[in-house]
Amino acid sequence: MTGPLLYLTGEYPRATDTFIQREVAALRAQGITVMTASIRRTGPEHLVGEEQIAEAAQTFHVLEAAKHPLRLAAAKLRLLRHPGRFFRAFALAWRTAPGGLRNWLWQMFYFAEAIMLADHMQRHGVRHLHNHIAKASCTVAMLASELSGIPYSFTLHGPDIFFAPDHWRLDEKIARARFVACISEFCRAQAMIFSDRALWDKLHIVHCGIDPARYDPAPRQGPPHLTFVGRLAAVKGVPVLLEALSFLKGELPRLRVTLIGDGPERARLEQDAADLGLRDVVDFAGYRSQSEVARALKVTDALVLPSFAEGVPVVLMEAMAAGRPVITTGVAGVSELVEHGKSGFLVPPGDAQRLAQAIRAVLADPDRRIEMGRTGRTRVVEDFDIGKEAAWLGRLFEVYADGAAHPGKRP
Repeated sequence: MTGPLLYLTGEYPRATDTFIQREVAALRAQGITVMTASIRRTGPEHLVGEEQIAEAAQTFHVLEAAKHPLRLAAAKLRLLRHPGRFFRAFALAWRTAPGGLRNWLWQMFYFAEAIMLADHMQRHGVRHLHNHIAKASCTVAMLASELSGIPYSFTLHGPDIFFAPDHWRLDEKIARARFVACISEFCRAQAMIFSDRALWDKLHIVHCGIDPARYDPAPRQGPPHLTFVGRLAAVKGVPVLLEALSFLKGELPRLRVTLIGDGPERARLEQDAADLGLRDVVDFAGYRSQSEVARALKVTDALVLPSFAEGVPVVLMEAMAAGRPVITTGVAGVSELVEHGKSGFLVPPGDAQRLAQAIRAVLADPDRRIEMGRTGRTRVVEDFDIGKEAAWLGRLFEVYADGAAHPGKRP
């Protein structure tokens, strides 16, 4: 593919979405020129390492540009040199707007952002646009593609978009995209529900991945320790973890738990921990860089992620690459990564008693922890290596840019 590729997300880089940054880096390592754009500028709390700071400095911020009336007007005039494309894009925005005045106004904001993005792409010679997540920022990508004539694709994660596929016009986005990268078989199956069967061949599995070499799988010695990594939001099920820990604190008085992450529920969760007598058990560590997370996994016995909804969490891959068993919930595509009883335990979401039982089982048997860790690392190395996944994704960009009928089978 000649010319640069542009990656667009709602916020980039984010401490909670390091998989996108990792994918961008892996594509660049293949020799692909990748530019980045973000609808909004991320807050300083997400710039937790030199990698994030460097990426933020070279990212185009769409909303900031669109807020300048003269820049927006100039971009609009340049795009109006092709009036047919411009008005087809406006018609698309009008037609795909969800019902209601408020939603229509949001759609007009997205159209303004698409004007800035399309102009930016044309002025920088972008040849292909790729989006992650498929919600609002993908609406902007779809409209910018129509405005500019530059093709687009997107990575579909879920599960939240599957709760409102009509609102986000997932059918239209799939139909107009050159291809769709689905992070799991579960995700691809959901996309098939909301797309015409004639389009199923362009729904491809592309895993989010990690670099296994970054993680040290050496066995750990010391008092029992667990780690949670994720956003402190309702979907992550942290209250269930705190309840499970309250069941265990009497029999495991030396147990300590580190919660890495931040979010809207932090203050309430800190109060919950205090109310449950866990103030000396749980450490709220805030956001950490990729390197700091890797070091934290080296000194823990297991990762716990009691989520109510997930795609395929990258933090599970990180823990497995570090040779640590994982205790999580069997939601969405998680079982495509974690094999119950082999690389970790899958428990029902919301069941604190079953979660406590799984924690007890992992901490009681050091030999089993080591064996689970080995099994998990092997699984990640074989099927979730970012180098392999980025090579496949790069192949998709190349083939679809050339207009080929099909890129062949996933390696």
